[in-house]
Amino acid sequence: MIYTIIKILITSGLVVAVSEIAKRSSMMAGILASIPLISVLGFIWLYLDTKDVEKISSLSTSIFWLVIPSLALFVTLPILLKKGYGFYPSLGVATFVTVVCYYLMILILGKLGIKL
Repeated sequence: MIYTIIKILITSGLVVAVSEIAKRSSMMAGILASIPLISVLGFIWLYLDTKDVEKISSLSTSIFWLVIPSLALFVTLPILLKKGYGFYPSLGVATFVTVVCYYLMILILGKLGIKL
């Protein structure tokens, strides 16, 4: 139980750090957020929990393929915000577009015989 609490505190602390740093410097927060810290922490937690490098390899491959559709959020959100849509509607639409892109990517990968 303590181990799970430590994992939650470290992981959530990084999210809070990004939002706090963004108040001062969007570039620095962007750098911190763009480093795949959640993925790296996921690898570490998975390794500590299982010692199964095959699971880590599989997770890494899945992350690689799913980063591509996630980029839709970072294209869609600023476009909608610059057009004057509110933050929450823009975030909602950008998230929906991203989910659609995930779905399409999974379909395409399935057709290519790539299993996630």
